[in-house]
Amino acid sequence: MQKTNSLGDDYSLSRVPQSGRQSLWNITIIRVGSLATISQFILGAALGYGMTFWQAFWATMLGSVILEVISFLLGYAGAREGLSTSLLSRWTGFGRYGSSIIGAVIAIACIGWFGVQNSVFANGLVQATHGKLSLPVAATLTGLVVTILVIFGFKLLSATATIAVPAFLLAVGVGIHQVLSDHSIFDLMGVAPAGEKLSMGVAATMVAGGFIIGAVITPDFSRFAKSGKDVFWMTMIGTIIGELVINMIAVLMALAAKTSDVASIMMQTSGWLGAIVVVASTIKINNLNLYSSSLGFTTIFDSIFKIKLNRGMVTLVIGVIGTLLSVLGILDRFVDFLILLGVFIPPVAGIMVVDYFVLKTHRKALDESKAKGTLPPDEKLSPVTLIAWAAGFACGYFVTVGIPSINSLVVSGVVYYLGILTVNTIKSKNKLNGKIAS
Repeated sequence: MQKTNSLGDDYSLSRVPQSGRQSLWNITIIRVGSLATISQFILGAALGYGMTFWQAFWATMLGSVILEVISFLLGYAGAREGLSTSLLSRWTGFGRYGSSIIGAVIAIACIGWFGVQNSVFANGLVQATHGKLSLPVAATLTGLVVTILVIFGFKLLSATATIAVPAFLLAVGVGIHQVLSDHSIFDLMGVAPAGEKLSMGVAATMVAGGFIIGAVITPDFSRFAKSGKDVFWMTMIGTIIGELVINMIAVLMALAAKTSDVASIMMQTSGWLGAIVVVASTIKINNLNLYSSSLGFTTIFDSIFKIKLNRGMVTLVIGVIGTLLSVLGILDRFVDFLILLGVFIPPVAGIMVVDYFVLKTHRKALDESKAKGTLPPDEKLSPVTLIAWAAGFACGYFVTVGIPSINSLVVSGVVYYLGILTVNTIKSKNKLNGKIAS
């Protein structure tokens, strides 16, 4: 029988039943919130500083299409099975122990970024209150508030995003009006960039690489979707608003202001309005960081120690740890390490997509168990998976031609596909030889 969902647990170690599925609005507003952030503005501004409007447009389109394809495929699998990324990976090439590695990478990366973003959030409040709040006090308040919100699970994430996303877009709209009031948009489309020119490959890498981890963890949220069609619209609307619209607005602002520091310009446009930009942006993205991190840790403890932790309690513990790290101010030193962890993630998508949609290794077992509202027996971690993962990581880290995150994803998928076919062929031959010998 399907496990009952206790407070804060949010089906972290079981399928999301149809009774627990959410509306298209609820899942889409969270998706838009994960993309419509201040960091996305910084990315768009960097493009506008080094490219013309139309060059930036096509680079954004290329990167967005790549993200949309990955997000939809993994999101569809997550919705079909009702499983988060780290749990779904058990039956898409990684097995019980491989899924714990994925859970660890996602959890550590997300808790690290939670701390970094919490520092940004706290700094915004310090500036808005003109120093009346000290940074440690502000960081403690902001970290604990977000932690409490996330403890209550997906429904409260959706409610928070419903408030935060419009607030962010409103602040963005006012900021744009102020910055662009003295410029014609059509004139800006023909303006030469003020900074050093960016190539199309580098720009597309920035767009695709900037949200590749978000694309891979799409199942964490799409598992609440009622259908594949809802997943399509969730990812498509999120990509159009969060990637294309936000990026191109930032590009125009960079061309108008002749600087890439648009985030600073926006925060200085009007005091508290600037604070709203920072607060709305960091609340949304930190909700998602903490949520995915909590799912990763529950998977790790279940996989390795066979201990089923409550996701709400896990959220409280890691939220306090992330908050403490941001108060101590040591997270800035971890950013390079967090970026390195990010290189581990794209190959996961390549392997999962090939296993679920092409090889369909465990689709029959997943379908049979889904009908009973349970999960299939755990699989072991295949050496082929480790080889494909390592090959993808090496390609993403060392090969600089093209888009590294996509190169690693494609290489891992191809190596995994060929490796599994080779292993299956050898097994078939050995089985046939055994029958002949007997």
